Amino acid sequence: MGLGEILSSAALANGEGLVMNILELKGVSKSFGGLKAVSNLDLTISQGKIVGMIGPNGAGKTTVFNLITGFHPLDRGEVHFNGENISRLKPYEDCLKGIGRTFQIVKPFATKSVIRNVMVGAFCRVKTAKEAEEVAREVLEFTGLDPKRDMLAKNLTIADRKRLELARALATRPKLLLLDEVMAGLTPKETDDMISLVRKIRDLGITLFIIEHVMQAVMTLSERVVLLHHGEKIMEGTPQEVASDVRAIKAYLGEEYVVARG
Repeated sequence: MGLGEILSSAALANGEGLVMNILELKGVSKSFGGLKAVSNLDLTISQGKIVGMIGPNGAGKTTVFNLITGFHPLDRGEVHFNGENISRLKPYEDCLKGIGRTFQIVKPFATKSVIRNVMVGAFCRVKTAKEAEEVAREVLEFTGLDPKRDMLAKNLTIADRKRLELARALATRPKLLLLDEVMAGLTPKETDDMISLVRKIRDLGITLFIIEHVMQAVMTLSERVVLLHHGEKIMEGTPQEVASDVRAIKAYLGEEYVVARG
């Protein structure tokens, strides 16, 4: 079974190919001391879609990802995945359910080869090194990293480290993939390549929830965009609706973005 078959079957499991809400956040809240990082957040993502989340630094975006994946416990609210309440699960349990993620600061196993790094993700689903290597090779071919599979991770460029982070997450066979600024620091050409790769992942049937400051990327890829500010959802809509909304312009985009689009 090739990567497309593996990931497509994983993505559609339990959904039976029907459009459904794969992720629902209901009144999700989290504070750190006196700081409200996320406040009463409601959010729904349909299966097979790409949803972007934007907002200033410190708006609570990565905290939302950490709450979804169990890295932080909720103060209030619920997280539902494929109709199941996963609010109290640990990160590894969420991964086994089918939620994969990348991290804003990539931290590969620097002294291990590229393929060994991806095999770590594969062991979420398989038991033997041979099976893990087979999955890793498929993922590396899909992400364009196969020619560098024997390189040490520490010798990769920042663009390839981000691809490696993405490849390791894909090796867990996610139904939902959370991408945290996978395009930060990339050149325009590298950004275009990453946009193409994200679309290929969506075409496999995997749902994507992305945090991104590169507006070209998030507005091009996303079917819906959520604007977070001071931990609160300011608005949600199509990229066109968000880009033209005065609340988004004042809170995050700025007049310069509007002028550039014009």
